[in-house]
Amino acid sequence: MAFFISQAMFFIIPLLIVALAGMFSEKSGTVNIALEGLMVIGAFVGTFFVNRMQAIGFLDGAPQFLLIISLLLAGIGGAVFSALLGFLAINMRANQVIGGTALNLLAGALAIFLARQLQENNAVQISYNKEVFRLKSGFLEDIFPNINYIFFDQAYITLYIGIIILIISTIVIYKTKFGLRLSACGEHPEAAQSVGINVYRYRWTGVIISGFLGGLGGLVYALPISVSFEGTVAGYGFLALAVLIFGQWKPMRILLAAIFFGMFKALSVTFFSFDWISNLIEQYESVIPFGTIFRILPYLATMVVLAISSKKSKAPKASGIPFNFKGN
Repeated sequence: MAFFISQAMFFIIPLLIVALAGMFSEKSGTVNIALEGLMVIGAFVGTFFVNRMQAIGFLDGAPQFLLIISLLLAGIGGAVFSALLGFLAINMRANQVIGGTALNLLAGALAIFLARQLQENNAVQISYNKEVFRLKSGFLEDIFPNINYIFFDQAYITLYIGIIILIISTIVIYKTKFGLRLSACGEHPEAAQSVGINVYRYRWTGVIISGFLGGLGGLVYALPISVSFEGTVAGYGFLALAVLIFGQWKPMRILLAAIFFGMFKALSVTFFSFDWISNLIEQYESVIPFGTIFRILPYLATMVVLAISSKKSKAPKASGIPFNFKGN
């Protein structure tokens, strides 16, 4: 069970971060369908930097510092890429769903193109050594070995960064003037503008924050689950979008939704570690494709949950609606 939970953390934390990324954008009134693309760009920038630095031995003695720098660069990459969404959605008042979809398509192609241009032999794969980033601490090993295994031995510092982002996001949205004004721009932009709030500036800020967190979340997802990045995050950005909707654009609900979907995702890749499931597969695989069923569980759960909760969803009222108020 400790192994399953530790693996689940590798899926829960990026889901949480990327869903919060979408929350900031949509709270400001801009629908961010481009979460998938932001993750791809962030993962590309972060893994490429790690690859180059490990190749020359830079910061070999301080892997956690290298990881933090990589996360910042991944976030910056996502923020820069999100500026395209901001330009299309805010300045050009284009259809935000179409714009976001176009950016998703662009991101994957751009990551593959750049990987081939920047690496030898036109390689698409960006390889890295992820093991050096594990905390591998025995802080609670003698007292609570399972807890130590999950949170200190097999964990990455990204686990705690995700928790910090959740706390900060909750405080910013509910307890600060900035957060309240941001939400006002996504609910009643005309009213917000009438009392002196610069809606354009807040929407741009929401999109850039979304881009930063989305890019950061891309690296948080890509790093622990593989030893190379190949220009895709396998639809994880869309799963984060489902988490955002199921979480009703509220940080703590998003956390619960991320745990729910993250557990299903972890089960889809670790089901073989449960003896009863392995026995079931051995006995009935020829009749029922249990392996395939477990692998598609996260996506089945997504469809079922969204079908049930869609009628009760309450997105920000002006989310997705271009702002065209007189005086701008």
